[in-house]
Amino acid sequence: RGRKGMQQFFPFAGDLKTISPLSLAYVGDGVYELMIRERLIGAGNCPPKKLHTAAVALAKAPAQAAAAARILPLLTEEEQTIFRRGRNAHPARRVPQNASVEEYHQATALECLFGWLYLKGDGARLRALFEEAVKEEADR
Repeated sequence: RGRKGMQQFFPFAGDLKTISPLSLAYVGDGVYELMIRERLIGAGNCPPKKLHTAAVALAKAPAQAAAAARILPLLTEEEQTIFRRGRNAHPARRVPQNASVEEYHQATALECLFGWLYLKGDGARLRALFEEAVKEEADR
């Protein structure tokens, strides 16, 4: 894959150390969902309703928490620090009905990490962690 991703068009010029974990998770949510959609489209053409249903199943908090558990052993110390910041953040909104509080915090941590990697411009690491995160789901 010779693509560099969106960072080549919209490089981030801010200081990542000053961005809140919830803001990183906000970006990471979009990044993670886009990566899921790309993966689903790459798997073959199917009706948009089926794509949406599959994307929602992979992007909801319990699935993200499971994905986080798969990649956690692979994280560097710096990535673990970012992950913990995301997990320990306390969003103002309520936990979705389909998720436990722990799953929601793990999902937020995953999104925080993905947002950080994206804004950092580390597309290769982002892709590698994503492939591990969805590995078991893709094998089904």
